[in-house]
Amino acid sequence: MFKGILIQKDEAGYRASLTDLDESQLPEGDVTIRVSHSTLNFKDALAITGKGPVVRRFPMVPGVDLVGTVEHSGHSEYTVGDTVILNGWGVGEKHWGGLAQKARVNGDWLVPLRGRFTPEQAMSIGTAGYTAMLCVLALERNGVKPDDGEILVTGAAGGVGSVATAVLTKLGYSVVAVSGRPEEAAYIKSMGAIEILDRDQFSSPGKPLGAERWAGAIDVVGSHTLANVCATTRYRGFVAACGLAGGMDFPATVAPFILRGVTLVGIDSVMCPRLGRLEAWRRLSRDLDVAKLAAISNEVGLSEVMPLAQKMLNGEVRGRIVVDVNR
Repeated sequence: MFKGILIQKDEAGYRASLTDLDESQLPEGDVTIRVSHSTLNFKDALAITGKGPVVRRFPMVPGVDLVGTVEHSGHSEYTVGDTVILNGWGVGEKHWGGLAQKARVNGDWLVPLRGRFTPEQAMSIGTAGYTAMLCVLALERNGVKPDDGEILVTGAAGGVGSVATAVLTKLGYSVVAVSGRPEEAAYIKSMGAIEILDRDQFSSPGKPLGAERWAGAIDVVGSHTLANVCATTRYRGFVAACGLAGGMDFPATVAPFILRGVTLVGIDSVMCPRLGRLEAWRRLSRDLDVAKLAAISNEVGLSEVMPLAQKMLNGEVRGRIVVDVNR
């Protein structure tokens, strides 16, 4: 038996609970993992509270991230004792995820934990940090250089925003942060932001085009915020969109794209191919200041996850929540 958070939906309703699970209940997969740490992401919070249609199969163990040690492997890439990471691939939605002490998954979804990160540090980064790195790589591929001008990062106190700000700063970019939490100003500046703008400047309907300012941007909010970011991006600037915390709608016009040549690219971390994942983790090990991880993350036990889920949806959680599933 092992502990895990289980989401159920039946005649008794939708509910999440911390419970004992049997290994025989684990789903199909060719690698069984003794999980050491997971995380609480925005998507997990939606799943646990039932506030969003995240879970596709029931019962479900949430948790889009995990790190742990291989206990059994039928996959050629992994042997017993290997330390591995999993981000995305629909775990916590269609396949049991990381918020339990054991997991069984498809070995193709895993990447080895190598380099300088401990398991705890890997989860301080997690899907949010890995997504942030994918956004930075996209900026680079599209030719955005530090000398080109300011980079805007929305949701800067959250997981993606924190890591994106820290990485961009280390690479020499000037980062302007957007946040609705003035109490986190010192934290955001410690990640490297040179200026913090109030999210109210972006969250309401705006003009099709605004004053040009950003050479590039990373947006985790969507909706009016993304529309206003695009409208204020400079000629031939680049915007990477990776989130929908403010909504799935995009109330914009084509003006930024056809009059200023702005490029808007969607960043998907869930189904990103293995080579892209390996490159993102390689670059994180080089370009993320490990000293900042302690400020980015807060570690909790498995029993503390469910009360934190609603706080995360309320925007009351800073940075990353790392979950030690064995306490």
